[in-house]
Amino acid sequence: MFNGKTYWIVGASEGLGRALAKSLSNEGAKLVVSARSEQRLKSLAGELPNARCVVMDVCDKNSVELASQQVGEIDGLIYCAGAYDPIGALDWQNDKVLRMADVNFQGALRVLGEVMPSFSARKAGHIVLIGSLAGFSGLPQAVGYGASKSALMHLAENIKADVARTDIQVQVVNPGFIKTRLTDKNDFDMPSIMEPDQAATAVVNAMKSGRFSTSFPRPFSWIFKLSRFVPLSLFHRIVVR
Repeated sequence: MFNGKTYWIVGASEGLGRALAKSLSNEGAKLVVSARSEQRLKSLAGELPNARCVVMDVCDKNSVELASQQVGEIDGLIYCAGAYDPIGALDWQNDKVLRMADVNFQGALRVLGEVMPSFSARKAGHIVLIGSLAGFSGLPQAVGYGASKSALMHLAENIKADVARTDIQVQVVNPGFIKTRLTDKNDFDMPSIMEPDQAATAVVNAMKSGRFSTSFPRPFSWIFKLSRFVPLSLFHRIVVR
């Protein structure tokens, strides 16, 4: 499925994105890896036989436009750039909240704005957006993060509806807790937390499956998927401590 195809991984310098680059490289994909850290990208590309790095800040429109020109034509896009801080409504920190919204959602819009014209012209391509179990329903200490991931997941549904009569494939993958520098900020219990390489394997398997939406790990993810069908007060009784 991936052999010889070119995938652009946005948010590849750390965590899931970095592990995903290694997994897709092993599958034979040609990779373009992007993030803000040139040093970390060069380190990653140096480990892989078929990757090149393009530095990009998803919050900067000019940076995204320039990076897109350097990337050139691709077969697939994986957007897994992410920002996270545990912030609640009673301790609102506007700079951090806006940063999460910009990286997690608006950054995806900027990148897709560069990629979609080519996919549309060819009526072919592969889009994978990395959502989160936190995007299914409102959670404590998730102002900024939960809402931005929910928006990204909804965006995937919008795109899928529009490209239904083309060969453009759209997928959204919603992980639970992954052990990264972002989740290291949490001071609460994180059930079923996964290592980045485990999560990357799950994402690659989801891409191979062809399913539009995949959430993991099971059965932990079932709690969040069911939250759409139960009263919010009942869901909060389960998750709010």
